[in-house]
Amino acid sequence: MAIKIDQDAEKYLISAIKRFFAEDLEEEIGDLKAMQVLDFCLKEIGPSIYNRAIADAQAFIQEKTSDLSGVLYEVERDFRKSQ
Repeated sequence: MAIKIDQDAEKYLISAIKRFFAEDLEEEIGDLKAMQVLDFCLKEIGPSIYNRAIADAQAFIQEKTSDLSGVLYEVERDFRKSQ
């Protein structure tokens, strides 16, 4: 599955990549190179991060639902017997 990001996120990430190159690597790059770096990250690094996030979310949900019956159980009473 290809990782897709919306246009606003793409613009932000391109500017973040350009800022990283300028501040940390002391190299100015343009939008095209920044887009190439972003594409590389989405294709090569993104799937590993995505899969880890899915596994973490799955573990979180399983942990929260594992004792669902114990947490939400209500004792049923027969109103006729309680009189």
